[in-house]
Amino acid sequence: MKLKNNKKGNYARLKRKAFFQMLLITVIAAVSVLLLREILRGQIGDRIVQFLINAFYLDNSDAQTIYRFVFRNNLNIILLFLTLFFLVILSRFSISWFTKYFDEISSGMDRLVEDSADRISLSSEMDFMENRLNTIKDKLEKQKKAAQEAEQRKNDLVVYLAHDIRTPLTSVIGYLSLLDEAPDMPVEQRAKYTHITLDKAYRLEKLINEFFEITRYNLQQIKLEKETIDLYYMLVQMTDEFYPILSEKGNATVLHADENLTVYGDPIKLARVFNNILKNAAAYSYPNTEILISAEEMDGYIKIVFQNQGNTIQPDKLVAIFEKFYRLDEARTSDTGGSGLGLSIAKEIVTLHGGTIDAQSKENTITFTVTLPAGN
Repeated sequence: MKLKNNKKGNYARLKRKAFFQMLLITVIAAVSVLLLREILRGQIGDRIVQFLINAFYLDNSDAQTIYRFVFRNNLNIILLFLTLFFLVILSRFSISWFTKYFDEISSGMDRLVEDSADRISLSSEMDFMENRLNTIKDKLEKQKKAAQEAEQRKNDLVVYLAHDIRTPLTSVIGYLSLLDEAPDMPVEQRAKYTHITLDKAYRLEKLINEFFEITRYNLQQIKLEKETIDLYYMLVQMTDEFYPILSEKGNATVLHADENLTVYGDPIKLARVFNNILKNAAAYSYPNTEILISAEEMDGYIKIVFQNQGNTIQPDKLVAIFEKFYRLDEARTSDTGGSGLGLSIAKEIVTLHGGTIDAQSKENTITFTVTLPAGN
């Protein structure tokens, strides 16, 4: 409300200045008319008569007659034309004064798209417009910087993935070549090479899927098809699907939730949210630790919490964890390196549901909290 009142005050100051400018022009025009009337009736009239006598060799009576019929009797018409002339001249200066504000605004808008970091500066009467233009400029610069950073991260990621694909592909080709060149290879060694080749092929498939994930994220617009979801069953089903992955490192999930708990949303999209969070927890958990999952209804909202034990995430990385193409592991290890889209997509889906998602990390504990409206 205070900002709105300030804008009104600034507009009022500009309008007052414009009003006094027009009033000044009117007063000057009126004074000019009065002065011209007195001038034409006084010495100027005598000088005109004297000019006629000297120029055309007329006597005084003839010059007076011509002056009376040509000038004095048409005095009102002459004053009218002179008044209009003065008004045009004064209005021209007035318009020039007023249009300078439009020129300033136009120049300020041109500077919005410039790369210069200089602030936009306008006349004191245009403080309100100056502040608005600088606010827009700041937002545009932030958006541009964010877009450039996201694009750079995406480009880096594509380069990284392309580089990482070569490693498992080379291994696959190498082991298959060995198997092809040695048909009499011992059964145990053949089984070992086959297992290694299969693992590398799975890794290669995962990396290729990362490329498709990037493409889908850039091209598709997420649309929701909501319905009432058995949230407890969804979480149980998801923990069962992750059992083979978690058991490799001795991890396990523990679920605390009411069996009758439901939520209104898109089941496929929300499953993707929980899947992305659980996948992240599985990748960064300490071996032989539990991943705690809890869900409860509070004040018309469903709160789902995922908590795992792992290295504490630094605050600067925690802030950026939901950004597109952000990868927590800068070293891009083969086991944990992802596209950096999972949590970003999760946040977008949760936001579309009217909910929130946040992450906290302290004392080697990482907690993701998803809050969703309970009903429609």
